[in-house]
Amino acid sequence: MNPQEPDLSETVARLDVLLSHVWMVRAFIKHSEEAEEDDELNDVQRSLYDYMLALGPPLRAGDHAKYMKQAKKKLKKLIAATELFVEIQPEISSHTNFQMAAMSLKESVRQVEAIIKEVG
Repeated sequence: MNPQEPDLSETVARLDVLLSHVWMVRAFIKHSEEAEEDDELNDVQRSLYDYMLALGPPLRAGDHAKYMKQAKKKLKKLIAATELFVEIQPEISSHTNFQMAAMSLKESVRQVEAIIKEVG
């Protein structure tokens, strides 16, 4: 590691834990019956998938600087997908599973955003 580069391994590990929640919400949405009928809901799960897909290669390579660059670059789309899901969730289903998925996604992404802004 370059002595002038910050050690991002702990930050990446924190983000990866939070993104495990995002992944589970994405899997829940993808496999729900409601997703078969709603284009916006499908757009949400695809956007969540795209965010995670962008981070996979640098995570596996241990390239923390590239991971953080991608996480920051794609953050606006992650936030937009989260906001859309929170907005449409009551129309999609009032079931507790959907309510909890919206809450989990919103909080996880809020923390992801805070960590990314903290690192700069």
